[in-house]
Parts: sequence; C-alpha cells; structure tokens
Amino acid sequence: MWKGILLVLLGACSFGILSTIVKLGYQQGFTLGELCSVQAGFGMVALWFIHMISGATTYGLKNKDARTSFILGSSTGLVSITYYQAVQYIPASLGIILLMQFTWMSMMVEWLIYKKKPTGRQWLAVVLILTGTFLAGGILNSNGATLNLKGLGFGLLAAFFYTIFIVVSGRVGRALTPVLKSAWIVTGAFIIITLIFPPLYLVNGRFTETGLWMWGMPLALFGTVLPPFLFSKGMPQTGVALGAILSAAELPVATIAATIFLHERITPVQILGVGIILGAIALANLKFGKRQATT
Repeated sequence: MWKGILLVLLGACSFGILSTIVKLGYQQGFTLGELCSVQAGFGMVALWFIHMISGATTYGLKNKDARTSFILGSSTGLVSITYYQAVQYIPASLGIILLMQFTWMSMMVEWLIYKKKPTGRQWLAVVLILTGTFLAGGILNSNGATLNLKGLGFGLLAAFFYTIFIVVSGRVGRALTPVLKSAWIVTGAFIIITLIFPPLYLVNGRFTETGLWMWGMPLALFGTVLPPFLFSKGMPQTGVALGAILSAAELPVATIAATIFLHERITPVQILGVGIILGAIALANLKFGKRQATT
C-alpha cells in the first residue's frame, strides 16, 4: 500500500509541472499541436525502448489487455489536447485547479457505473472542493482574461477525460508489465493526437530548426513516461478512490511552479482556496483509510 501511495504521488507531482512547461513553450512560439505531438512521440519511443531492453514478453493488440490499454490511451491524448488548450487562455495555476475537478468527478463515475456510493465525508469533500475551486481560481478578483470561457470549458473537459483515465487505468491491462501497459497507452495517445494534429513539423523544419525536439524531452518525461508508468504500477495497490485523492499532489506542485517560473500572482484568497481543496482531499482520504482498515 505505501509503495503504491509513493508511486501515485510521484506521478502526480510529475504531471503537476506540465502546465508551466507548456506555457513556457507557448512563449517560445510553439503551437498546441506541436507540443502535444512531440510529447507523445518522444514518450512512445522511450517507453517501447525501455520495454524492449527489459526482455519482457511483448503482447500485441490481439491480446485483450494490450488492446484495452491502447484504447485507454485515447483518453490521455485528449487530456493533453484539452488541458494544453485551456492554458492558452487561462493562467497555469487556474488550469490545474480545473483539472483537479477529476477528484469529485471520479467519485460520481464510480457511483454511477460501479455503484460505489460516496460516503457522507466524501460528499462533504465534494462541496469543499467546489468551494475551494471558486476561491483558488481567482474568480473573486479576476478579470475578463482569467475568466475566458474557452479556457474554463477546455479545463473542465480535460478533467473529464482525466477522470476516465483514473477510473479505468486500475482496472485494465493487469496482465501486462507497467512499462508495456504504459507503452500501449502512450501509443494510443500518439495515434489520437496525430489524427488531430498531423506532425507537419517533421517536414517543415521546425523540429530541428526551432529546437522543438528539446521541448519534447521534458514534456515526454514528466507528462508521458513517468505518470502512466507510475499510475499503472501504483493504482492497483492503492485502489481508484485513494489513487484519485493522492493525485491531488498535482495542485500545489503546479501552483508553486507557476509562481516561480511564470511569475503568476497568487493572492491570499487563492492560497486559502488551495488549502480548502487539499483539506477536502485529506478529509476524503481519512474516511477511505478507515473503510479500508475494517475490510
């Protein structure tokens, strides 16, 4: 259990710094499609390389676990597209707060699909998360740019796709090694991204001439290689509910990174909102821990 907790936390922290890297990439003139594509492409190559040198058995798409992992990859590809689109319109610190809505969305999906009704404390956590989101999002002191409706919409859509990944990831591909499962997931993500954003940078010179390839490495490492691998290995040990709660580590990491590297101003009200969100997650976590201990 503790090993799984650590793995999920590390995956969440890796994912937390992505919005800052993407914002910096936009400042260098790169596009949404270019950043999404190089991230998935570098990640796919890296994961398949790691799998091949490991000597583990390779299962093709005829295998059910490989096939479902490949299909699941479409959700992670759509997370990247919608999340990175959101931070084009809104601050990185607000983008991660919108993405964090997966914490209560996953509870709702678990209830609707798997009939796992949220506990009283989990319902309270949902209310607190929404309250904290209102405060942490800077809505009380926002201007028109901060409240860009496109940004808000894409941020919530990213949370929805991330919810799908969180809920399904711990239930599929269990017969595969974590690396092979991650490789198939990222391959699926690369395919969906390529269909939406053809990699024209490979023929127009932008890949090498503008240094786009250098951005592919950190994006792939923190957004494609580490999180799927760590979540695939950690989620089965923690369970979906606890895993979703632990993934909230993305929030403080993203907020701190945006403050340091992007110089985004964080007000005391926003800090209070972040604290409420983290407190709500801790509340739900405590309840979950008690339930696990008695089962």
